[in-house]
Amino acid sequence: MNLSPAIVVARKELMDGFRDKRSIYTVLITTIFGPLLIAFMLNQFAGQQRAAQEIKIPIVGRQYGPVLVHWLEQQQGVELKDGPVDAEAAVRDKQEEFVLIIDKDFADKFGDSRSAPVKVVSDSTRESIVPKVKRLHKLLTSFNGQMAGMRLIAHGVSPSIASVLKVEDVEISNAQQQSAVIFNSIPLFLIAAAFTVAMQLSTDATAGERERGSLEPLLINPVARWQLIGGKWLAAALVALAGMAATLALTAYIMTRLPLEDLGIRNHLGAPECLLLAMALLPIGLLAPAMQIYLACFAKSFKEAQSYMSFLILGAVLPGTITTFYPIGDKVWLKPIPILGQYAMAIDILGGKVPSPWLLAGSAVVAVALVALFLWLAARLFSSEKIILGR
Repeated sequence: MNLSPAIVVARKELMDGFRDKRSIYTVLITTIFGPLLIAFMLNQFAGQQRAAQEIKIPIVGRQYGPVLVHWLEQQQGVELKDGPVDAEAAVRDKQEEFVLIIDKDFADKFGDSRSAPVKVVSDSTRESIVPKVKRLHKLLTSFNGQMAGMRLIAHGVSPSIASVLKVEDVEISNAQQQSAVIFNSIPLFLIAAAFTVAMQLSTDATAGERERGSLEPLLINPVARWQLIGGKWLAAALVALAGMAATLALTAYIMTRLPLEDLGIRNHLGAPECLLLAMALLPIGLLAPAMQIYLACFAKSFKEAQSYMSFLILGAVLPGTITTFYPIGDKVWLKPIPILGQYAMAIDILGGKVPSPWLLAGSAVVAVALVALFLWLAARLFSSEKIILGR
């Protein structure tokens, strides 16, 4: 099997592709977009968690609940200040993040060992303040538990009598498995990188040449159709694999620089994990350009081919979105299915599990088989006058 013509075609496509600034911009933007988005989201979450450790609580009616106010002042990271006259308007207008209102009957009811009313005014649609509001609710719950216990003791009753159940949580998952839920987006960006990085080269090498009229002179050369298709695919696959590898390396580097401890995350994405992710996901870098080249053969122009690619990319990233609501990591029957299987194995790896070598090999074999199928179909299309001459 003579591969020299295919290598020559691949070299030609790579040179043509990187003369086009659009190709370079696509590679660069796609490579850095996913890691930077992950870094931004995790930094935001970490910042919100840090902000919740030290909160300022605006209080309306602090003179009515001196016991509660004094208790809150003793808590670490809590600062009290006078609240606005109209608490709801202040929160609605975003002048305050939340407001604690102590009812004027608080002291009387608290002194009579009755439930003393307080209100927490907040806007749950403001995601950035949710950790702070949760912290306030935890403080009030803690105050409630302590005061209830003291009341029971004052009446000669053991506080344990009021506790019907003693619930103990037994968490069997480790910290890495828990944090893997947050990092489900990493496989999504890696797979998206394979499709978006290869898209420009795959479409330009087929639909683009067809539109420019340079496909017919290329086919006049004494080169087999499969060698032409193989060369175009090889060029696009090399770019896709490079884009995925760069995205993975940049993601691993950024994760070492993020304040993950503030989120309670102990996830390690070192060399072994990166190697396993590469083994699980890089077959997509071979499959994506093969699918794109086949689809682009039906397009009469570069723009039309790009519209096809948008649907293909949507179908590729859809399973990653589904995993947010429907976990697929424990579905063994999904592992051999292309894209779905890669998502499932990547989630296992991020959770600290090592996939079976048979699963890794099986998914790679299925991906390679599909690559051969799509390239064979594309080579057949290159033998059709309707595809070559129809513009």
